[in-house]
Amino acid sequence: MPKLVFEENDIISAIDRVVDRTFRMDFGWDWPGGVAFYGVCEAYAATGNESYLTRLKAWVDENMEDGLPKLSVNAVSIGHSLLTLYDMTKEEKYLDTVKEMAEFLATQAERFGDDILQHTVNSETYNFPEQAWVDTMFMAGYFLLRVGTLLNNDDYFELGLKQYHGHENVLQDAKTNLYYHGWDNIAQNNMSAMFWARGNSWAALTMARALHLVEVTHPSFMIIDGSLRDQLSALVRLQDESGLWHTILDDPTAPLETSGSAGIATALLTRGRLYNKYTQKSIDGILVRITEEGTVTGVSAGTAVMKNAEGYKGVPDKRIQGWGQGLTLTFLAEVLQSKKNSFGNGC
Repeated sequence: MPKLVFEENDIISAIDRVVDRTFRMDFGWDWPGGVAFYGVCEAYAATGNESYLTRLKAWVDENMEDGLPKLSVNAVSIGHSLLTLYDMTKEEKYLDTVKEMAEFLATQAERFGDDILQHTVNSETYNFPEQAWVDTMFMAGYFLLRVGTLLNNDDYFELGLKQYHGHENVLQDAKTNLYYHGWDNIAQNNMSAMFWARGNSWAALTMARALHLVEVTHPSFMIIDGSLRDQLSALVRLQDESGLWHTILDDPTAPLETSGSAGIATALLTRGRLYNKYTQKSIDGILVRITEEGTVTGVSAGTAVMKNAEGYKGVPDKRIQGWGQGLTLTFLAEVLQSKKNSFGNGC
């Protein structure tokens, strides 16, 4: 397989610009910040730049002063950053909040079927009864695996695994192996049945991460591994020559989208040299979408399960978004980490 070719200093410079621009955004305690700061944590792990952690800690500490706002499945994503802060500082306040979030998911969050968490957001206006959205695999499923691992809590860990298996069962298409955006359990259908790029990146990225936490002797390992293997095999065949993916994966008339592409490319990197030729295209394609001041461009706005393909194509992508910053940082950090792995860089 071809070796990945990139200048390490260029990647570090891009990371630094994106981190700096991210901290010049305003976030509430919700998923845009949750994904953005997850990326910052990944950037810290890859670069060791202490200023990233210092700035994150300052934001979290200030926002924790008034206590937690009302929790939702999406808002729990901030917990990813709290896990990193606890790991680095050992300050119990971060762990206490993580436990509160995990307990909310385990005992209060709405669910249906085989304990699939219903998609919920911090809004009194929007309600999605018995709907599963692929976003939940990152926002809550992966979070529960991380908390369960840290606390040696099987209940949290197994509830996290149920999100992977439950969402696979209702969202992964048996024919294409791609993931649908959502499932309506009441209507028993996938609504508009679109293969949304960022949705597939939530699934691919978090399945790749889960395989670092699930023991190979656990039955879930092979289930997750098989789902990811087949999904990635389909995704690489839909990659545009630019190195990106279309926001509707199988529709070449749909816009190319950066955040979903970054998440997908991160998952490809975790498979090592097998996908190097596709990853190389993504490195080149994503870097050119980062401005000098660190804005990741071509990122679609927050996207509900739209009514049809035109709805997805019409989602604006002109503004900076926290998830675009965070997923791009996650990818660039994984590129740096690949230098430490002889398989990742094709050696």
